[in-house]
Amino acid sequence: TVLVEGLPLGSLTNIQGYYVLPKVPVGAQTLVFTYIGYAAVRRTVTITPDTDTRLDVRLQPEVLLGQEVVIRADSMRAAEMLFRKPISQIRLNPAQINALPQVAESDLLRSLQSLPGVLPLSDFSSALYVRGGTPDQNLYLLDGTDVYNPEHTFGIFSTFNTDAIKQADMSKGGFGAEYGGRLSSVLDVTNLDGNREEFEGTASLSLLSAKTTLQAPLGDRGSLSGSIRRTYFDQTIAHAIDDIPDYWFYDGNLKAYLELSPRDQLTISTYGGRDYLDVIFNPDAADPTGIAIDWGNKTGSLRWTRVITPKLFGTFWLTGSRFTSDFSLPIADVTERNVVTDVTFKGNVEHHYSDALTTRFGFEEKNLNVEYNQDFPEGHIRLGHEPKHLVMYATSSLRPSSRWEIEPGLRFNQFSSDKTFRNLAPRLSIKHRLTDTFNLRAATGVYYQYLHRVPRFAFTDIFISSNQHQAESSSVHAIVGMQKEWARNVQIEIEAFWKDYSNIYQFNQNFLTDFTEDGYDEQDNPILSNTSGVFNRGDGHSTGFEAMLRKDSGAITGWLAYSLARTEYSFDGINGDRAYTPRHDRTHVINAVSNIDVVGAWRKAHGRHRSGGGNWTLGANFVYGSGQPITDPGSGYVTRSSPHQDTWWVRYAPTEINGVRIPAYSRLDLSLTYKRDFGSWSMAPYLQVFNAGNRANVWFIDYDFNNGVPDVEIVNMFPVLPTFGVTFTF
Repeated sequence: TVLVEGLPLGSLTNIQGYYVLPKVPVGAQTLVFTYIGYAAVRRTVTITPDTDTRLDVRLQPEVLLGQEVVIRADSMRAAEMLFRKPISQIRLNPAQINALPQVAESDLLRSLQSLPGVLPLSDFSSALYVRGGTPDQNLYLLDGTDVYNPEHTFGIFSTFNTDAIKQADMSKGGFGAEYGGRLSSVLDVTNLDGNREEFEGTASLSLLSAKTTLQAPLGDRGSLSGSIRRTYFDQTIAHAIDDIPDYWFYDGNLKAYLELSPRDQLTISTYGGRDYLDVIFNPDAADPTGIAIDWGNKTGSLRWTRVITPKLFGTFWLTGSRFTSDFSLPIADVTERNVVTDVTFKGNVEHHYSDALTTRFGFEEKNLNVEYNQDFPEGHIRLGHEPKHLVMYATSSLRPSSRWEIEPGLRFNQFSSDKTFRNLAPRLSIKHRLTDTFNLRAATGVYYQYLHRVPRFAFTDIFISSNQHQAESSSVHAIVGMQKEWARNVQIEIEAFWKDYSNIYQFNQNFLTDFTEDGYDEQDNPILSNTSGVFNRGDGHSTGFEAMLRKDSGAITGWLAYSLARTEYSFDGINGDRAYTPRHDRTHVINAVSNIDVVGAWRKAHGRHRSGGGNWTLGANFVYGSGQPITDPGSGYVTRSSPHQDTWWVRYAPTEINGVRIPAYSRLDLSLTYKRDFGSWSMAPYLQVFNAGNRANVWFIDYDFNNGVPDVEIVNMFPVLPTFGVTFTF
């Protein structure tokens, strides 16, 4: 935050640190630069008529120990940040992510699941279901690069290593024209640029993984940061528990920041990760059978930022992303491979005409290669397209007065595969400041998506692009809300939303019955090379209400959130064409997250100072969610394979799809961290307990029909799971 002391002038920098303060009065002015966790910097400059002044500052990290310090104009800064924040956006820093109790280690996607409107499907998934949408409807960006499958298996870990994150912005809807290609949300993650002053690092060990992150300056002109992580399920738990499959993964990233000139910055970022899973069904058999699957992402980005003029700022990217998965089932002679390759060139130029008008223009050229191949004894599947996605957009920020901000935008999409789709996507956001601490806001927009997925239980999903058989998906967002700063660093946000979906697709479980041959191989086995029977087409809508009380600083931090939502889908030929609630729907959800600086809270309560020694942090995460819908069997019938056989089978037909709900979900997680400084390094051992109450939350219900009358078995999610580890910072 950049403020002119004594004047109602201020600005927020963008993620690269660029800011503009137009029409600053002539004469000596003092500027105050602040950022949470860093020492404030004050600089006095002399402004002369008709002259542009450039002022760069570098902030230093600062930890304050002592009595509470009241900073003048702090409420003004917080109110301005609250007003400028886009609608439905949540920003998390690494400290907030790391403070949440987790299964094995801090994880970005699991942390986001504690926010209103963001739901998991189960304990075993870190996938995000945002305001009724599905995980494939979320746009994941890592340093500007698309990530197509951000999950590791079992849902315990995600692609994003929290130690390497600089900032994570989550937009749950109503996002501007600069984002597109997805229907529901945007998660924009920026990794650390690196420490430009000195070498520093962190290293963590837990029961399931080890990781390290290092940062170092590159002379006077840049910095370097990198991280690497590896799990060792295969070396620890898998040897002790027979039911744990042989599984492990690694991932790592490297990022270099270079200041080429006072006007030019270059950032080079790469990421790579791979999962390996082997499951043996009958390990004691003479000829054991199982499955083998490995998958992973590789990304790279080259970002050039330039201050073209003092009021004109440009950012340009060249990015590459590649997701691959390989699966084999030797006993059935089945193999498959899915590949998504993305090479993108894009740019964004923002112009600060005045404090009342800022405009942004951008373009994007995305070159995709989407392939899915499967071989099985009865035939082959060969699905592939090489589409090109062209985008142009423009958006403006209009501030006719200090109380109003209007942001219209327009995005043009052209997606070309074996059919060309062209769409205009208008966007509009309006914010009104009733008082310095009370804001009203609304947003609407049209969104398009050209990739569709085939979801699969426990394994990686398959992506297929729009084509002559599957049109583009679309959605319309409408959001209204309010924000209120109650006290210093305490805010409440309330939002209501409505989303409409058109041309959404669901995997057709009976697609082999619609198998259309496109040729035959040498053995006269059929080959499928089109997607005409792979999906069922449908529409849907979601409505909801969310409230969140949040405190970001002080001895006690956290949030309390409630969401009320309803999602309904209807697919052609499914459920008698009647609408039904999908599996991920939860009507009521309550989240309570709290982190207590034990020493700081004690000191404040007793009005005492404390120096030396360590610091204890207590964390708690409570979630309650009403039951998810399932389909239960409702009628039975007797059948046999042929009239000439004497063996009869009892079969059951389902009732209305997802017509009943399983019991409500409830879970309490706890964590305790002790941090001790030893001069140039520190150590922080921690203990975390997932599901501290050992509640038996229902995952699904299994009906066994072998005995005629169904034998019902309830399958639960994670029991109480304690874990411990230690983090070193140096």
